[in-house]
Amino acid sequence: MTTPTDRSTSPFVWRWLRRLAWSALAGGLALAVIAGAIVLAPLEPPAFVAGPHRVSVVETRQIVPGDGLPNETNPGASNNNLDALRHHDGFVYLAFRTAPHHFASPDTRIEVVRSRDEILWEHETSYALGTDLREPRLLSHGGGLFLYVSELGSDPFDFEPRGIRVAERDASGAWSTLDPLPGGEGFIGWRARKLGGESLLIVYSGGGSIYSAGPAALQIELWKTQDGRHFAPFSPKHPVLDAGGGSEADFNLLADGSLIALVRNEGGDSLGWGSKICTAPAGDPANWHCRGDRRKFDSPFAFRHDGTAYFIARRNLFRDGNYDLEIGPGRFLRSLINQIVYSATPKRCALWRFDPATRRIRWVIDLPSRGDTCFAAALPGSDSNEVVVYDYSSPLSGPDLRWIRGQRGETRIYRHVLRFTRS
Repeated sequence: MTTPTDRSTSPFVWRWLRRLAWSALAGGLALAVIAGAIVLAPLEPPAFVAGPHRVSVVETRQIVPGDGLPNETNPGASNNNLDALRHHDGFVYLAFRTAPHHFASPDTRIEVVRSRDEILWEHETSYALGTDLREPRLLSHGGGLFLYVSELGSDPFDFEPRGIRVAERDASGAWSTLDPLPGGEGFIGWRARKLGGESLLIVYSGGGSIYSAGPAALQIELWKTQDGRHFAPFSPKHPVLDAGGGSEADFNLLADGSLIALVRNEGGDSLGWGSKICTAPAGDPANWHCRGDRRKFDSPFAFRHDGTAYFIARRNLFRDGNYDLEIGPGRFLRSLINQIVYSATPKRCALWRFDPATRRIRWVIDLPSRGDTCFAAALPGSDSNEVVVYDYSSPLSGPDLRWIRGQRGETRIYRHVLRFTRS
């Protein structure tokens, strides 16, 4: 594992400029400034290219807030970052962040609940540290259940990764304290995964540089563990999967054993801004080779169904869906304009697939969602042709908010059932 560079605290001038920009955006001023050059397009879905399956949403149910939740959870207005997992004991565990709003807050809590029928839920545990907590990740390992949480600062105008924490559920059902993960200082734990029987954690460092005035200096790594609490590089030969502007990442293994990964590239680097589509050869899954994509697939979740690699990620409802508008000289202005316009447009939580013929990511369907949305997790359904998806969204019955307004308002967690039918 590498040692992250401490870039969590931005220079004073940059922090002041960013606060000013976000304040202007919140008041609608930033959108007015760029309105002369950029005209918002109708909210039309992207071009559809038929794949091996027809996919439909056959059920959507609100979980948080919900009548099936125990009183102990007491969810706040913003319920977003989440993970769901079916454990060895037959229960579905759901971990989620609840807070006053989307942004960093000292009043953030991580709640963990479980259910056999995904209707009535039992309270498991709650964690609060007086600072922001994000990215709850669940991992079944060796018969035990582990929770990984990323700790950040409490400044809503800054992104200050402090490190990863871990808790464990013992055989009696009791949860441990949320302890610092050895070697996890400065990292964000993005996804817990199983690969070839090994327990893995996809992490990234340098998160504080995403919104800094200087170049993005992020590194994505893949770690493995034997005990759930101590990690080592999955591949000592390739300890860093990707370096540059990439952060949130997830991957699929294809039928031939090769790897396809989707990486959010908000920081920008030599491949541009937006995302990266990365591949690795069979037998060497940590040897990534990436190319750029101007769309930004926030919070990607990867799964395979019936031999096809699918991703669930946020979709941008602006023009052709690209994040990188290629406007502004220099990284600072280009990044700022990309962020402002992206924040000022609505979003959807969408299902995407990897097209092996063109090596592109294709849009499949939008899930019921609007405003501030996505950060999904998926489980096998009760039928072999169904997949259960948990995600969050601004209220489905409410207006179609721009992303920044959704982030400042109420968000709820939903459960969807997707049905896959062979084309």
